Amino acid sequence: MRIGLLFNGQGSQKAGMGQDLYDNLPTFKSKIDQASEILGYDLVEVFNDEDKIGQTKWAQPAIVAFDAALAACLVEAGVRPVVAGLGLSLGEYPALVANGMMTFEQAIALVKDRGEYMQTVGDANPGKMVAVLDDNQEMIVETVQKLQNEGLAVYPANFNTFAQLVIGGKEADVDQAVEALTAAGVKKMIPLPVSGAFHTPLLKEAADKMATRFADEKFAQATYPVYSNTTKQVFTVASLKDTLTKQIVSPTYFAQCLDEMVKDNKVDALLEIGPGVTLSKFARKIVSKEITRYSVTDWTTFEKVVSAVKEEG
Repeated sequence: MRIGLLFNGQGSQKAGMGQDLYDNLPTFKSKIDQASEILGYDLVEVFNDEDKIGQTKWAQPAIVAFDAALAACLVEAGVRPVVAGLGLSLGEYPALVANGMMTFEQAIALVKDRGEYMQTVGDANPGKMVAVLDDNQEMIVETVQKLQNEGLAVYPANFNTFAQLVIGGKEADVDQAVEALTAAGVKKMIPLPVSGAFHTPLLKEAADKMATRFADEKFAQATYPVYSNTTKQVFTVASLKDTLTKQIVSPTYFAQCLDEMVKDNKVDALLEIGPGVTLSKFARKIVSKEITRYSVTDWTTFEKVVSAVKEEG
């Protein structure tokens, strides 16, 4: 079995996540306790706080700690061989921990600051994001670009599948884009429950701060490739800082990256790690249905998936 890992990003979090893993897996508990020390607050308390877990500055470290700790537990339980990895936006941090380019401690410290930067800038520059469900993505991009040329702040933000593209920007401008796309024949669009326009130029100040934050960081060579949502290429030590900085204001290309990861590495099983299952749902619409899909979100699915993967060999 050739496994490709998928790591949840922001939006996958929910109150109560991780408690059963914390209670049943010593390595998970150890990693979460370590993250709490780095962050200066009790991460388990954040996991169980419905208000905090919905806020960027709390959610980002919580998700990265959850994903990275769970990935370590899966390796400890004998889940191998992993041949490639892919995270959705924030999920690139635990993916880079899993492949050895970044340490767990480093990722937690970096994301603590990243979350705070993005929360502050997002609050100061509130925006809106809408999922556009249509397979004519060329038309969607052209419509958005036409509005940009007219001076509107609206942008393609997330190419999640080949039939789902999220747009974001200033609220009034996104609303105008929705009107234009409706007139162009798009039938279904869904506003997303976010306060900021992530992966758009509205977050430039946060990206600038992150560039400074990365200045003195060192990274290691990878044990297997992790694909960047931003560049659609494999992360390298030389490109990592610049790529993760641009990530904040650039579109994500999850669909294209997943397609490439599977083909390049002959992946025959996908294992999603994190509190949600959205990426597995995306994968069903992107890659062959012959590729086995697993999701580990809690203690029950951890036991089930570890058993299933070992049986498959």
